[in-house]
Amino acid sequence: MFENRQDETEATSRLAWFLTGIVIGATVALLFAPTTGKGARQFISEKTQQGKDAVTETGKDVVEASKEMFDRGRKLVEDAADLFDRGRKLVKG
Repeated sequence: MFENRQDETEATSRLAWFLTGIVIGATVALLFAPTTGKGARQFISEKTQQGKDAVTETGKDVVEASKEMFDRGRKLVEDAADLFDRGRKLVKG
């Protein structure tokens, strides 16, 4: 999914800014929305649930990507070990 560590860090940073924007936007909307206290509480409840769902989904995506990167790393190490063993056998004759 990510080509290198910098791409992963950049994606994490973008996600953090996105979530920050959601919180700021929701706060501004609450301050300027002409709703009653009950309506505002309902709005907060709905947005909180949406935020929770988004974070949960993003967390699942991060876990999946981490597993994929781990598996690729493991395969690279196994391939390197095989190459090392073949090289050692060639040197021994």
